[in-house]
Amino acid sequence: MRERPWGLGPTGRRRWAIVVLLLGHLLWMLLGRGPSGRWTHLLDLLAAPSRAASARWDGWQDYRRQRVDSLRQAQSEVLNLRAQVTALLTARAAEAPRLAEADDAVRLLGLKKLLPLEFRAARVIASTRRAPFGGMILDQGRDAGLVPDQGVICPEGVVGRLWDVGMTQSSLLPLDAYNASTGVMLARSRATGVLQGVGPGKAAIRYIGNQEVVQVGEPVFTSGLDRNFPRGLLVGYVSEVHPQDVELRVEVVLAAPLDRVNLVLVLPPHPQMEIQPPAPPPQGAGPGSRPAPGAGKEAGK
Repeated sequence: MRERPWGLGPTGRRRWAIVVLLLGHLLWMLLGRGPSGRWTHLLDLLAAPSRAASARWDGWQDYRRQRVDSLRQAQSEVLNLRAQVTALLTARAAEAPRLAEADDAVRLLGLKKLLPLEFRAARVIASTRRAPFGGMILDQGRDAGLVPDQGVICPEGVVGRLWDVGMTQSSLLPLDAYNASTGVMLARSRATGVLQGVGPGKAAIRYIGNQEVVQVGEPVFTSGLDRNFPRGLLVGYVSEVHPQDVELRVEVVLAAPLDRVNLVLVLPPHPQMEIQPPAPPPQGAGPGSRPAPGAGKEAGK
């Protein structure tokens, strides 16, 4: 049997060995002896994808670590802010009554400057308005010089009058009490009547003739005829008008917030019939100037 030239026989193996030696020598001539720049370059090319992937992985881990740290810091700041907001809301809720009372006191001082009367300030310490024939309790009594039937007002309007006066406390009868009655007048027609309470925050005017023209929204003032209030204090506003046989039934929404009033002013007993504005200062007189001698005598003549 004839042997193949490039088979696995002795001749074929010698030929294949010679080819491998030639190829190795050629590769050695092309790439050089041992590790060189070309080998390094080749290895760098082969390792570039893995290095890029590793760099991306490390960058993503650093970015994730920073995000986690930022999230934890933000959560800590949110918790601190929530604690601060809770503390501020608690302090605000605790200071709200004092601030409201201070605001009422400032408005009462402004009211005292507008009305030339001697007032006595009082605080509402209890309220039984929702009960039948209920009222309010003030922290002033006979020890402060109060007597029954003195009028009581607030910056928004008339509140009521003193019903019973004790040594250190007084009972206040509000305008909306069923047994309360106050002399009032309408702003446009000047028609007078008697205001009687009909329920919380509401009252009705009696004894207004059918010939009177009453409009919804018309202001209602005290008439001064009952001698408990001076003429011209705001009581409320007309809400409804119902004609009857002889008179009009005029329903009124009270101006004073009786459910929220805390500080009030007590009028002096039997005040003047009509409140007059303070007399203007003499022309050319400054705030610190004194009247000329004899000016009071000439004014009294």
